[in-house]
Amino acid sequence: MATTNDLKNGLVLKIDGQLWSVVEFQHVKPGKGPAFVRTKLKSIESGKVVDKTFNAGTKVETANVDKRTMQYLYNDGSSYVFMDTSTFDQTEVTPEAMGSTVDYLLENQEAVVATNDGRVLYVELPASVELVVEYTEPGLQGDRSSGGTKPARLETGKEIQVPLFLTTGEKVKVDTRDGSYLGRVSS
Repeated sequence: MATTNDLKNGLVLKIDGQLWSVVEFQHVKPGKGPAFVRTKLKSIESGKVVDKTFNAGTKVETANVDKRTMQYLYNDGSSYVFMDTSTFDQTEVTPEAMGSTVDYLLENQEAVVATNDGRVLYVELPASVELVVEYTEPGLQGDRSSGGTKPARLETGKEIQVPLFLTTGEKVKVDTRDGSYLGRVSS
């Protein structure tokens, strides 16, 4: 158990039997009345974000979340198999727990796997990954005032928007949070 004074970003709380991650929090001391803590919580199960207010000093139940760096091995058709890089134990992760991370995941890539009581909660990739453009149309630069974009399919199958000058086979840096193009990677 912790109090609302111990809240910090990324802390996982157990509220009404569900797990919620603290996205942001703010201690508020109004001129009149008692202090309180305004939080933005994200459901680990569904990804839904809600605002919740606690009275200052209220006890909240924290969940024990174990985050380990694991290596992605393969997809066996029904689940994704990861290996703990220190103990070599293998863990199966359901597609629901993977979420959108599958769009940027390659074999032998490292990721952080978060578990609670032996159950996988989510898989977290680095903020950006480097992937090869599998296919994109040749870009035709016309007379336009700003740079244009075109769709490109990455080696994972994910389609993103890239600048017109990129060609098939080039390596690009992609933001895993929103799927945006960050730049070309020189080989």
